[in-house]
Amino acid sequence: MKIGFNLLLWTTNLGLKDFHLLEKLKKAGYDGVEVPIFEGSPEHYHSISELLKNLDLECTGISVIPDEEHNPISSNKSNRNKAKDFLRWAVDCNQALNSKIMCGPFHQPLAQFSGIPPTTIEKENGSEVHKEVANYAKKFDITLCIEPLNRFECYFLNTIKDAYDYVKLVNEDNFKILYDTFHSNIEEKDPVGSISKFSDKIGHIHISENDRGVPGKGNIPWSETFQAIQKINYKGWLTIEAFGRSLPDLAAATKVWRDFFSSEEEVYQEGINFIKKNL
Repeated sequence: MKIGFNLLLWTTNLGLKDFHLLEKLKKAGYDGVEVPIFEGSPEHYHSISELLKNLDLECTGISVIPDEEHNPISSNKSNRNKAKDFLRWAVDCNQALNSKIMCGPFHQPLAQFSGIPPTTIEKENGSEVHKEVANYAKKFDITLCIEPLNRFECYFLNTIKDAYDYVKLVNEDNFKILYDTFHSNIEEKDPVGSISKFSDKIGHIHISENDRGVPGKGNIPWSETFQAIQKINYKGWLTIEAFGRSLPDLAAATKVWRDFFSSEEEVYQEGINFIKKNL
């Protein structure tokens, strides 16, 4: 397994100004970083790839649906077509990063609710979009890992079972699930058990404490979680995801209103030590 760190703790648009962060994460012992793909061009992400290569760091990519105009599950065909265009752009950027994983909740805009459960039509609309994009991503040997979020952040995919059924509906071998310990802690009746139950479709894992803070300093059943991950013979990334208040828009989206740690260094240094100890 490889250990990564999600850069959304600091930025939604990684640039040269953030190079010192990459150096710190490399020094701390990380194998790679998770790079936000929210804006920019493939050329920009290629330059990031060169920086990472110089530091001997690998990476994964993460993206989200920006708005209703690019909503894969929309009843508006124009919106769904724009979703395809957006996700193909994200795949192009991910390819420029030299990343083989693109993950995230790219199934609906964040914090948008219909007031009812997801409909069959919405699932059909979304699966058609994601199937086409997954086939596009195959050209670059990229696996798309879709992330179910808790019910306070979305309504389309909340549980691992929701995501599992949806992945089967899309039915492409490079379209899998992102298992996130934070969201699973809220939504699953058996968070640890769901790892083994749906292991054949888990392609990426986020290590995130129940309060979005430092892994190991909350109430996630970590010992059992790491044992379950090892039992399924998982060989992918364990990527720490934590959020602070430094980015107001992201703090609002992730409902972060208070500090969960004394410093970012506490998160990435104690986080990797905690993972290594458990492994």
